Amino acid sequence: MTDSRYLKRTIVKEEIDSKYLGEKRSLRIYLPPGYNEILSYPVVYCQDGEEFFNYGRIATHANRLILDEGLDPFIIVGVEVDTSVRTEEYAPFGNRFDAYISCFTEEIIPYVESKYPVRRDADERILAGDSLGGTISLHIAMKKPELFSKVISLSGAFYEKTQQLVAEESDLSFLSLYMIVGLQEDNYTTDTGTYNFVELNRATKSLLEERGAQIRYLEKDGKHLWGFWQNELPDALLHFLK
Repeated sequence: MTDSRYLKRTIVKEEIDSKYLGEKRSLRIYLPPGYNEILSYPVVYCQDGEEFFNYGRIATHANRLILDEGLDPFIIVGVEVDTSVRTEEYAPFGNRFDAYISCFTEEIIPYVESKYPVRRDADERILAGDSLGGTISLHIAMKKPELFSKVISLSGAFYEKTQQLVAEESDLSFLSLYMIVGLQEDNYTTDTGTYNFVELNRATKSLLEERGAQIRYLEKDGKHLWGFWQNELPDALLHFLK
């Protein structure tokens, strides 16, 4: 993607003060070609925001989809994370998990909506995340159905606690997920252990479908790396935005 039209991207950096986390949190905001404040736009909220922009090349993908494939313009919000506390914030057993969800839903979203013309219906907001970012995206959507109904999960780290919380739900028919996992992720070591991500995703897909969630599920050759996820992002975005 070396076409200069794709590389001319408008990305604004913002920072909020979070009372829930007791610190500042950085955001990256992608504004689409032809951005106009009097219009309104669907919005994609990305966990691991810095990586989605730097390694996922999501802004470049978005430009191409809008300019060449006729996708309606949309805004992207990348929420950055300190990797040293990422598991504590993104995993349901983490000691910052509840505080992060409060920050995301009660501070970040209102801040973005006060400054940018993003749409405010649950079906016009999309959550996206890789690995544990997919995990926290699912948990936010389950906890806040009035805010979110669509989740992009790239190799979600759906550990036992997440599966337990999904199993406790009775009706997830409001949820729609795009799930993809790499077939070479069957023996991947994280900071909490070694896991078969293929089995974790298959099991979580079944639990979600049993509770009425709509799932687009894919398994492809790929490793637990941005080199895999970057190439899958356009189809994931098209699934919800076309």
